[in-house]
Order: sequence, then structure tokens, then C-alpha cells
Amino acid sequence: MRLLNFSHPLTNSQISQVENLTQLKIETVRDVRVQFDITQEFVPQVVKMVEELAISSEEWQTEAWLLVLPSLNYISTILLAELHGRIGRFPTIIRLRPGANTLVNSFEVAEIISLDGVRNAARTRR
Repeated sequence: MRLLNFSHPLTNSQISQVENLTQLKIETVRDVRVQFDITQEFVPQVVKMVEELAISSEEWQTEAWLLVLPSLNYISTILLAELHGRIGRFPTIIRLRPGANTLVNSFEVAEIISLDGVRNAARTRR
């Protein structure tokens, strides 16, 4: 399983939580810097960000991907559309939440969400 992190760096504990929830080993974690110019259009910036990952078409379509999405909703939405086009389906995402009863701000893995599973289930409700 390959993890693309478009958010804050993940801790070893968070990666372990993901592995426990998925029952899969995370082979690689790539932290992707998301720094956008808000005065410019977002679509070209998302395309450039994805291109700079230098992931082949074959890799996109054959590897198992987990994503931690960027926090800005517009960028996340465009990124999901771009990746759907490259992967051929929606990816699986990791949702983080604030840790319970912590003195410092920390986050834990809340759930793993198969967006393709969400889409397929929604098709039955047409």
C-alpha cells in the first residue's frame, strides 16, 4: 500500500493505526507539499502538483493508494477529480480527528474511507 500525504506529516503512531485498520503494510509514505497561490487558478496548480509526483500511468492504475487529503476543500475536490481520471476510480482516504483527552493538539486516525465504495453504494440509491 502506498500513502500520499497532502497534509501535515504523519507520526509513526498514525501510520501504525492505518496499518491496523487496513490490515496492510504501508510500503511508502510520500509527504506532498501543498502550497498554492490563491490569486491563481487552482486546477493548473493541482495538475502541476500531481505531475511533480512523477508517478507513471501504470503505477496509478495498478498500485493500491491511500490519501490524506489537503485541508482546503477546493484543492481536495480538484485533486480527487484529477486522481479519478488517472487511477480510473476514486481513491481510498484517511480521515484524521483530534485525539481525545490530550494536552497538546494531536490527531489520530478516525477511519479509512473507500470513496469508490461510497460511489458504488450511492449508485444503488438512484
